[in-house]
Amino acid sequence: MPGEVKVTEVGDWAVELRGVRRQYGRGSSAVHALRGIDLALPRGSFTAVMGPSGSGKSTFLQCAAGLDRPSGGTVRLGGTEITGLSENKLTVLRRSRLGFVFQAFNLLPSLTVEQNVVLPMRLAGRRPDRRRAAEVLAQVGLDGLARRRPGQLSGGQQQRVAIARALVTRPDVVFADEPTGALDTTTAAEVLGLLRQAVDGLGATVVMVTHDPAAAAWADRVLFLADGSITDHLERASADRIAARMALLAGVRVAA
Repeated sequence: MPGEVKVTEVGDWAVELRGVRRQYGRGSSAVHALRGIDLALPRGSFTAVMGPSGSGKSTFLQCAAGLDRPSGGTVRLGGTEITGLSENKLTVLRRSRLGFVFQAFNLLPSLTVEQNVVLPMRLAGRRPDRRRAAEVLAQVGLDGLARRRPGQLSGGQQQRVAIARALVTRPDVVFADEPTGALDTTTAAEVLGLLRQAVDGLGATVVMVTHDPAAAAWADRVLFLADGSITDHLERASADRIAARMALLAGVRVAA
């Protein structure tokens, strides 16, 4: 079929980056945003990515999600190598097999909650599945709000809609970019709990970029980026331990 993406299974990795580099510009003025990232994340895992400003976090997410092309190396998502795909095939893959949650929610104000949730299906040329939409809305605690519009919801409820939209196609990976950045502490914890539940209860794979140690503490694993390289990682760490490691990366001495 036109636009169909061929899947080649290699291991049971949801996200796999091998030697991924991203360079902007040339010569002495070149900026090396990523310097040979090697990484494999299993299905059904929750990974947080942290690092100081300018460490390459955003570039990492964009390359891993097929939103930007690396200068070198390969990226696989759900067993599909995406590095050499045409823009049309990348678009098909993003719409059908990836979910995205952003800080700014990115909901269309003129559409209802249900219409926002099924939008990835429409964009992928599929018939909207209202039963599936109702199912994911119930999972994120928005049962009965399908006919509301985003402007009638709180910030936390809008982010729940965004999570439902990200999950509706049962994607290989959900990429979350500072998903709690616009939320208060209590609401942020509720949203992070939903992402955790999506991993533990639904088998989703979540890759989250965040600056917040409290948010990263919800993840199975925290990766630390500095100067475009993965320099460290922590498994199932507390917010205090993550904050201390971040302070070391930033060159700040932590008092005993």
